[in-house]
Amino acid sequence: MNLQEVLDELQTYGNETTKRTYMHHGAVEPFWGVKVSDMKIILKKIKNNQELAMQLYDSGISDAMYLAGLVANGAKMSKEKIKSWAENAKWYMHSEYTVPWVASEHPDALELALAWIDSEMESLATSGWCTLAALVVMKQDSELDMDLFKHLLSRVEKEIHQAPNRVRYAMNSFVIALGSGISSLTHEAIAVGVNNGKLMVDMGNTACKVPYAPDYIKKVMDAGKVGAKRKTVKC
Repeated sequence: MNLQEVLDELQTYGNETTKRTYMHHGAVEPFWGVKVSDMKIILKKIKNNQELAMQLYDSGISDAMYLAGLVANGAKMSKEKIKSWAENAKWYMHSEYTVPWVASEHPDALELALAWIDSEMESLATSGWCTLAALVVMKQDSELDMDLFKHLLSRVEKEIHQAPNRVRYAMNSFVIALGSGISSLTHEAIAVGVNNGKLMVDMGNTACKVPYAPDYIKKVMDAGKVGAKRKTVKC
């Protein structure tokens, strides 16, 4: 399939109810309101088509940009291209999902993430924290700098209540990932979550709530899945 064929098929899956839901969450035009489950029908037809993934993101159509992240192999993207994706993310479905997906696959993922979390641009900072969270659940503990991640956990504790809206959400996700993905830091992550308390994040005109990190981590503990690693965070 070429770009236009994919866009045409995406548009056929557009749904007004889904579009309204996405708008409540902060999506911006142009987009058709395609469910992720429908995107995955197309994904089966175009998986591993790296060039097409680049074209989809560059189209500027929100649904296509999300699909691009499912298709692309971040390890095969240049660092500059990943930076471009991060800088051009339109809303949090891109900055907190699409961009971290590909960034976490890149050899320079940690470098990218650490640069982004220092950005004054909210979407870039969220991409950074979400990339760090992805690394925690994908990389074996032996591949991670534990001192660095302990420092980052302390940084969240100090800065989360002064951070911008979506950055608070991403920081909280990082605490959950750390507590769930690195067994030696589980109790420290729970303690930070307790100290942070239940966070206030504007989730738009939705009923969505911010997960309370300690409860979430404890559920993972009860399921016996602390420290379990994943091959990918794409979903």
